[in-house]
Amino acid sequence: MTMIQCISPVDGSVYAERPAMSAEAAREAVGRVRKAQKSWARRPLEDRVQLVLKGVARLNEMTDEVVPELAWQMGRPVRYGGEFKGFNERSNYVASIAADALASLRIEDSASFERRIEREPHGVVLVIAPWNYPYMTAINTIAPALMAGNTVVLKHAAQTLLVGERMARAFVEAGVPDDVFQNLFLDHETSGALIAEGLFNFINFTGSVEGGRAIERAAAGTFTGIGLELGGKDPGYVMEDADLDAAVDTLMDGATFNSGQCCCGIERIYVHESLYDAFVEKSVAWVSNYKLGNPLDPETTLGPMAHKRFAQTVRDQVADAVAHGAKALVDPKLFPADDGGAYIAPQVLVNVDHSMTFMREETFGPAVGIMKVKSDEEATLLMNDSKYGLTASLWTQDPERAGRIGREIETGTVFMNRCDYLDPALVWTGVKQTGRGGSLSVLGFHNLTRPKSYHLKKVTQ
Repeated sequence: MTMIQCISPVDGSVYAERPAMSAEAAREAVGRVRKAQKSWARRPLEDRVQLVLKGVARLNEMTDEVVPELAWQMGRPVRYGGEFKGFNERSNYVASIAADALASLRIEDSASFERRIEREPHGVVLVIAPWNYPYMTAINTIAPALMAGNTVVLKHAAQTLLVGERMARAFVEAGVPDDVFQNLFLDHETSGALIAEGLFNFINFTGSVEGGRAIERAAAGTFTGIGLELGGKDPGYVMEDADLDAAVDTLMDGATFNSGQCCCGIERIYVHESLYDAFVEKSVAWVSNYKLGNPLDPETTLGPMAHKRFAQTVRDQVADAVAHGAKALVDPKLFPADDGGAYIAPQVLVNVDHSMTFMREETFGPAVGIMKVKSDEEATLLMNDSKYGLTASLWTQDPERAGRIGREIETGTVFMNRCDYLDPALVWTGVKQTGRGGSLSVLGFHNLTRPKSYHLKKVTQ
């Protein structure tokens, strides 16, 4: 029997483990979920919406358990209180727009014809969720999928093994039928086999580029709809008219919060030459104020990365950049908790360029590179010099300038004077190797449903 384990970054112990389901048991479970879908979809929309919101409320009642569990599983300090703010914001927003997003498009309603386009649920939706924001990323799809009349199978990351179990428990306790929302413990081989058999009608995956490729290969020929949010190397651009202190505070937080393990975290920053020296100096001071340590300690502001191998990737990229001429500005002696394992000090690099892996490949850790630029044109070329495209953060007092630059950037979201935030009213989407499709907003509902046309002739003459 294969055991799926969560190795805690806190102390390297096995924090939780569950047996992986056999392929036969998994097929049976998915069969039950499929059987439950039609009756779930026949329920009034408002009933489905309210049951989902009750599930969200039930999970909120588990705060005292959820927050330390997250610290043990993936290292986020307890002082930040879990993910409930974003979790609730996203759930409540999609609930508020569900009726409009799923409403029929009326083309004609006359004495002769009724013509309309309706939104119909896909059927069974598979959600493969990541460990970095395990509740918020999962709810992005789970809430609108259930509201739209789909049933959901959740496969969560091994690193956050207990999250899917807890979410399913909360929703079932709130009244969502057992087979409408199932959390399954699946290994990669079984997951791929189920996908290849066409057992799902839509798949949403958040994770690595290689993981996305594996899902596309497994689904090839099944014509299953797929939504992917994959890698990122999100840039920030600080223009000469930017609010310097606000830019430093927001971009450094965006680069290092959650130990840099954010899909839309800032990984590279381009600063106009007139502000460059001051920006770098203030950024190093800002980052140096972190307290790295045990995430269960309320005084800790920076916890370990979720696994020591993730931290090693950061160390390797930084070391390679330094070997090729970069300069690391944060004194590691300020962070005695850095143990060479999962606990890693934050870092700011200068003298970087795009020949370095550090500025091209996803780092996904608390380290950021800063480059000096002379113009919008230079900054735009550098921001686009990436195989990824999730978000870009522009810092200026001029919205028209930001809009003009934004139209030139190959990215899914353009921010002005903020970063590292998911607005549930806007579609969350990426370009290039960051993925395809989109979640949340009205368009998120459209991705989780399919159009069906009705052409009804009322007279026979």
